[in-house]
Parts: sequence; structure tokens; C-alpha cells
Amino acid sequence: VPLQASGGGLVQAGGSLRLSCAASGRTFSRQTAGWFRQAPGKEREFVAAIRFSGGSTYYADSVKGRFTISGDNAKNTVYLQMNSLKPEDTAVYYCASDPSMILSSIRMSRMYKYWGQGTQVTVSS
Repeated sequence: VPLQASGGGLVQAGGSLRLSCAASGRTFSRQTAGWFRQAPGKEREFVAAIRFSGGSTYYADSVKGRFTISGDNAKNTVYLQMNSLKPEDTAVYYCASDPSMILSSIRMSRMYKYWGQGTQVTVSS
């Protein structure tokens, strides 16, 4: 499932951004979609995920209460609404999906089959 991420940018601390991840060719139906991020010099880390079958969502502790992941089957798009942004949220954000993700692996980037290109998010203090 080719993925296209967009919506990154420069924002001041406390501000908001909404990232989008559009799937082309196929739908997110029955897939798990996730957002990961990678800051310079750091490993890629899990941010949030959603299971389209059932709508369950999962978050990293560092973003819980500030970020919201959602999906729109009709538009084949996954969103990441990011509020109360902090400078430490600065990173390249990647979307990913997998058709057969198991719950115990949902936070593991290596278990996702499809990836989009990254979109830069920069939060200034």
C-alpha cells in the first residue's frame, strides 16, 4: 500500500499540527496504521497506531493526551492530530501500515510492511 505523508511544518511550542497519510491503490481497511518519528541521532520510535477493524488506538506515553490518531476509510487516510507540541516532538514523522499486525508487535517499526516518506515537524521554543 503506497503511502503519502504530509502536513509537517514549523510551529511554536504549544501549537498544533495535523499530519495526514494517504494510501493509494488499496485501502486501510483491515489494516493497522501507525505513526513513528525519528529525531536526529536517535532511533525511530513509536508514536501512535490504529486498528481499522474495530478502531482501537494506541499511543506512546510521551504523546498520550496530546496526540490523536484517527482514520477515514472513505478517504483512505490516517491522521495524526498533534496538540500542545513541545520542542522534543521535533522529528521526521513517518506513517506505516501492515495487513497482519499482531497486538504485541504494534509498537515495533520493523513489523510494519508499508512505509510512507517522512514529513518534518519542527517545534520551536
